[in-house]
Amino acid sequence: MDRVDWTSWRAVLFDLDGVVTPTAEVHMRAWSEMFNAFLTNDAPALPDAASADLSAYTEADYFAHVDGKPRYDGVRDFLTSRGITLPEGTSEDPGTELTVRGLGNRKNDALNAVLQRDGVTAFPGSVALLDQLRDLDVPLAVVSSSANAPAVLAAAGLTDRFRTVVDGSVAAELGLPGKPAPDTFVHAAEVLGAPVDACVVLEDAVSGVRAGAAGGFGLVIGVDRGAGSETLTAAGADLVVPDLADLVTREDAR
Repeated sequence: MDRVDWTSWRAVLFDLDGVVTPTAEVHMRAWSEMFNAFLTNDAPALPDAASADLSAYTEADYFAHVDGKPRYDGVRDFLTSRGITLPEGTSEDPGTELTVRGLGNRKNDALNAVLQRDGVTAFPGSVALLDQLRDLDVPLAVVSSSANAPAVLAAAGLTDRFRTVVDGSVAAELGLPGKPAPDTFVHAAEVLGAPVDACVVLEDAVSGVRAGAAGGFGLVIGVDRGAGSETLTAAGADLVVPDLADLVTREDAR
């Protein structure tokens, strides 16, 4: 693995779920429970059920259609892949409502329940890299499609490590398109006062890696938590590692 000289970069932009914290696993479980309940209990009664694919939602569906995207985009893209059409609805729809946004809110309810019950502990290798970058005084940001990012950071005790958090709520407020569009990463770089070509992007999702590549960022590092090294490289990652501990170097440690 090539060594990264962190002193040569102006800012580092972290995805959260699956990069800093293992909440990607919690998201995956919440998505699976929500979609499989929908496919079993709700979808058979829909008008287009006869022509739709109602087979079980799988991990492959998560990586292909949901991972790294804003929540409602993930719902919409998965439903499209199965030939299912639902009304868009509104962001205020309850989880019982059979709309795109209702299903997204149903998933969010499940995620919040798990976070409150179990909490979250950051990956040790990610904390080690955060420690090193703090010692080097490199400005850091979290760029997450999830609106739960502040709650996850608080649960993990990492809120004070990042100068800005650009999450799903911020993106919606500013009208920024989500990943794989680069806009949320670009906004984070602007807040930190760093040009994009002097920033590092750390991502585990294909959509996030594509966002980093599309934005012209100086270095896009894929973190392989299950998407696959070849897949992340094909999406535009300059370097792929299995864990952020591999990016901590004895030479740079302070």
